[in-house]
Amino acid sequence: MSDREFSLGRLAVRALGAAVAVLALATALIAVLQPSAGIALSIALAGVVGAIAAMGVVSMRMTRRDLR
Repeated sequence: MSDREFSLGRLAVRALGAAVAVLALATALIAVLQPSAGIALSIALAGVVGAIAAMGVVSMRMTRRDLR
C-alpha cells in the first residue's frame, strides 16, 4: 500500500519512459543489425506497438496500485 497520493505527472513520466525504452531498443536493433528496408520497417513497427503496449501496462499497474 502506498501512502502517497496519485500523481498524474508521475504516471505520465513513467509511461513515456517505458515507451522511450522500447523505442530505444528497436532503434538499437536496427542500428546493430543493419537489416534490409523491409525488415527494418518491421522492427520499427514492432517497436511502436511495443511502446504502446508498454505505456498501457505501466499505466494500468500504477493506476491499480495507487487507486485501490
